[in-house]
Amino acid sequence: MTTAPDPTTAPPPQVIIGTARAQTSPGSRLVTLAAVAIPLIGVLSAAGILWGVALRPLDLGLFAVLYVFCGLGITIGYHRLFSHRSFQTSSWLRGTLAIAGAMSTQGPVTQWVTDHRRHHAHSDRDGDPHSPHGHGDGWLGSLKGLFHAHMGWLFTTKGMERGAAWGGDLYNDAVIRRIDRLYVVWLVLGLGIPFALGWAIAGSVTGGIEAFVWAGLVRVFVFDHVTWSVNSICHTFGRRQFQTTDESRNVGVVAVLTFGEGWHNNHHAFPGSARHGLGRYQVDVSWLVIRGLERLGLVWNVKVPTRDRIARRLA
Repeated sequence: MTTAPDPTTAPPPQVIIGTARAQTSPGSRLVTLAAVAIPLIGVLSAAGILWGVALRPLDLGLFAVLYVFCGLGITIGYHRLFSHRSFQTSSWLRGTLAIAGAMSTQGPVTQWVTDHRRHHAHSDRDGDPHSPHGHGDGWLGSLKGLFHAHMGWLFTTKGMERGAAWGGDLYNDAVIRRIDRLYVVWLVLGLGIPFALGWAIAGSVTGGIEAFVWAGLVRVFVFDHVTWSVNSICHTFGRRQFQTTDESRNVGVVAVLTFGEGWHNNHHAFPGSARHGLGRYQVDVSWLVIRGLERLGLVWNVKVPTRDRIARRLA
């Protein structure tokens, strides 16, 4: 485990304000609408059409397994590995994490990463694709900002940075390019696997449908909203442990639901760190997994800030 300085995730200054696309494409908006609306339909069906149908232990088990697998694909893969390069690993594990993240339905890895790198370069300033700030005065402006940061940006600024300026390292990676091209396949798998397992284990189509709803649609709905809460809640509410140039904040509840991503002020203070939960009681499941993989020799060059650096920032 190394304690090197945070790696830069922004492109050179001469292209830092460049935008690869003039606007979000109609196809991207349609996919985003489906990703937001279809899981919501799943939740409503669970509460309405399927109300009174037994929620089986199988459904909860599949929900938990896929929530963790796909969730860690986002937190460890999309975020800490691909966006911030906080550790290194083999091609097969990079591919596995990229596929797991894609199965969460939050977009191809190149799209997610380029948007996120732009966010860090312009956090809570002009150019930030999903800041909750700067949307008007008073409570109405605050509500508009929260909505924009939570999900409104998905229809306006998402996917505009998919160019070499913000993602050249990913576009030069043959494995990532191949996984990106097969994104629809991973979406189908993310929803099809729970249906197939539910059908096979329960021995009926009804069992497959139940698993599809709970471990597929409801799982996507829940994880999407807790992830989006990092953009909205963690830039509005919570504690600022470190002085940063943005409004990032730590929110423990969000951290629990997102495997450590809710320690967001810590992350903005040390963006290149593989560990976000820097305090004694700040549980960071993603970091525990990375640490375990490091001990197994599956990841290396893991970057974390030294105690001296943390103390200097706290002071």
